[in-house]
Amino acid sequence: MKIIKKILIALLVTVAIVLIAALIMPKNYAVQREITINKPVDSVFNYVRSLKNQNEFSVWASMDPKMKSTFTGTDGQVGSISAWESEVENVGSGEQEITKITEGERIDFALRFKEPMNDIADGFMSTETVAGNQTNVKWGISGVMPYPWNAMLPIMNMDEMIGKDLQKGLDNLKQKMEK
Repeated sequence: MKIIKKILIALLVTVAIVLIAALIMPKNYAVQREITINKPVDSVFNYVRSLKNQNEFSVWASMDPKMKSTFTGTDGQVGSISAWESEVENVGSGEQEITKITEGERIDFALRFKEPMNDIADGFMSTETVAGNQTNVKWGISGVMPYPWNAMLPIMNMDEMIGKDLQKGLDNLKQKMEK
């Protein structure tokens, strides 16, 4: 009985330490990657603003060729929505809505994930002329991990986890645009 009591006390102390640590740990995460594409900014911006085109270079869309996609609204305009459903766990289901456009410079998105977990995040893609016909493209995602789940942020390493997919998507975009 003493061993069980010691195990329970150790377990309670561990849980308490994690919960206290979560109180002081950050809840926000932000991941961003960028690439330079040898095309003028207007052609790159006009391509990436289309949610249908984003499926052409997105890593997540390529994970499931059978993914069901639906589009509502005028593609590439504020309020347009791309929704997806997939049986592949890393793809899941959700939707992306264009919430703001700064013409030729930036597109902001609301990301609403439904499966495998219910979550919301913000995303953006920005374009900027580097020199001549070169465009710097940035792609970022940010969100909030609620208490006490924020204690897992250092373990999850969101920058590495999401960042590699953003970079691969940007690499795909570069390849597609420079054909």
